[in-house]
Amino acid sequence: MQPPILKKKKSVKIIHGSKLIDYYSWVHQDNILDVLSNASLLNKDVKKYLIEENKYTNNALSNTKKIQKLLFKEIKGRVKLADKTLPYIDKRYSYWSKTTVKGNYSIKLRKHIKTGKIEEIWNGDNEYKKLKPSYFGVGDLSVSNNDKLLAYSLDLKGSEYYDIHIRKIANKKKLKDVIKETNGSILFSNDDKYILYVKLDSLHRSKSILLHKIGTSQKLDKLIYKETIERFSVSIYSTSDENFFIISSGDHSTNKCFLLDANLKNLKLKLFKDYKENITYSLNSWDGYLYNHTNDGATDFKIERYSHRNMKLAILYVKPKKNTIIGGYLILKNWFLWTETKNANQKIYVKNLINNDIEEINFFEDDIKSISLSTYQKDKNTDLIYISYSSPKSPHRTYLYNIRNKKKKIAKRQHIPSGFNENNYITERVYGVSKDGVKIPITIIRHKKTKINGKAKLLLYGYGSYGYPLGNGFSSAKYSLIDRGIIWANAHIRGGMECGMQWWKNGKMLKKKNTFEDYIQCAKELINKRYTSEGLIIGMGGSAGGLLMGAVLNMYPRLFSSVVMAVPFVDSLTTNLDHSLPLTVGEFKEFGNAKKYKKHFDYIKSYAPYNNIKKQKYPNILVTTSLFDNRVLFDEPTKYVAKLRQYKKDKNLLLLKTEMKGGHGGKSGRDSGIEEMAFDYSFILKMSKTKV
Repeated sequence: MQPPILKKKKSVKIIHGSKLIDYYSWVHQDNILDVLSNASLLNKDVKKYLIEENKYTNNALSNTKKIQKLLFKEIKGRVKLADKTLPYIDKRYSYWSKTTVKGNYSIKLRKHIKTGKIEEIWNGDNEYKKLKPSYFGVGDLSVSNNDKLLAYSLDLKGSEYYDIHIRKIANKKKLKDVIKETNGSILFSNDDKYILYVKLDSLHRSKSILLHKIGTSQKLDKLIYKETIERFSVSIYSTSDENFFIISSGDHSTNKCFLLDANLKNLKLKLFKDYKENITYSLNSWDGYLYNHTNDGATDFKIERYSHRNMKLAILYVKPKKNTIIGGYLILKNWFLWTETKNANQKIYVKNLINNDIEEINFFEDDIKSISLSTYQKDKNTDLIYISYSSPKSPHRTYLYNIRNKKKKIAKRQHIPSGFNENNYITERVYGVSKDGVKIPITIIRHKKTKINGKAKLLLYGYGSYGYPLGNGFSSAKYSLIDRGIIWANAHIRGGMECGMQWWKNGKMLKKKNTFEDYIQCAKELINKRYTSEGLIIGMGGSAGGLLMGAVLNMYPRLFSSVVMAVPFVDSLTTNLDHSLPLTVGEFKEFGNAKKYKKHFDYIKSYAPYNNIKKQKYPNILVTTSLFDNRVLFDEPTKYVAKLRQYKKDKNLLLLKTEMKGGHGGKSGRDSGIEEMAFDYSFILKMSKTKV
């Protein structure tokens, strides 16, 4: 079967004196945001082409059907299907969620603390069966403070337009209220008469915060705040003491914060800090103090404290440390806890608020690990917290930890039904060295029987954008590859924030190419240490990680045997030039503004995957996308595949798979997610000629 051919229509644009020729720009419709809400508006020629590409992909991988079924069974077999989360103790009820063997969506339950009565307040599978949508995305589930109402937000297309619904918990009677076109977040007022929410504008941007009175029409909702700075998006949350709602408005690199009295008697906002470029603020309030997690005057963050009586006088509460990220924190009556991250690893510290002693909480076995802390109950007068811990080869364990006496007990252990012995695996940390001499951490997970002789296939995973770090947590699915002799390696490249804020800054804007060079240097180091060899590497990355894959493929294609690119950001220059798209303006401080600045245009043009496809050999490539993805529009990977087919000088497979009923995360539901993973893995095993 021959691959489909996308017809050409020449388009020429002159930007900053540079000529941009694009034969596939017609794929992008002017009304693309309408298409995200209504698939019937999709250009018929484009739809036909996507369907043909899906047929071609299915045909090319038809001999992997058995492998896909086997992988699905394996991956699902490592998941405890009938499972439940740990309870969170509220005022009158404890709340938790559970999943069932046959269900694809979670169920939320609660138990009355005094009577012990258990009731089901949300059943995702039942809701799905009633609605029978093509896609079922639950944005938020929120219970009112008086425990009588449940508000929930649903996206029924995959385009991340959420409608908020409200119903009474006692009789499950749905109220008439429907709050449309929100970002999905739900916040009840303290008196439960109102809901505060974020409204999306016509360009799918979170620009306004509104107050909805329960029982009234959305048309009567009051505007609390509207952001006028084009690149900023807004959010709202409640402080721990429930005295304030905090409104944050900004982008990835900066924000400003406002305080709104939670009694809502006066809707006037109090500005805490206006924005300063590259400075962020995150606020909380407790026991007469305001806490501010910020990088203002502290490259890798610090925590300040202000008295409510004087919110201009800052007291340094947690000091900054060089090349160490001061992370999230948790406030209790007698304790203050926070995390620190250095060299792609985490630690937990606790401060005794009675005597001000500080010590590290460290009972963890693995050097390379992922740890987090969360509250056990709403009442802050407690010594108990949850501490969750895992490593790349150690399944998740959550401890109920007593800070005062340091006693701990396992509250929940991740169970692998099909069996798992972590002693069969080895986790290692090695370092690549970038062209400018920086050491780049690489986390390796392999089976102890896999020989280090340069002959092993190795999957090198990367992301490297927005300051998002690759964690060290356990993921059971990847062991379907590791058990077959494929080494898994995570490249902690610049553009993430594994090694501090500077790690991010040196991998964005006019230093973005460091991200791609770092990945290549990591690959070379793994080859030098004989973990693998050139031509045996499997590249994998999604979204901005797809940008990484696309750029590296153009630069160094002979590294790879195959590459998987999920919802890849590959036409990055075209997207950056289009300020009408949902995410573009909010990412000016991440990638630059090519429309306004010639140096940004030239720089992005020099690495954008679509613009730098060469007449050379490329490895086997699988590209996946979704029709209703509003973050990376389906036309980017569609154009990319069409152009790459035109240029590449090899007979290797180039496949495009479009999910016609999904969003940025693919299809909804547990089984659908596993199916997509099994599909990707079957491609990897086929292309790497790995025995199944």
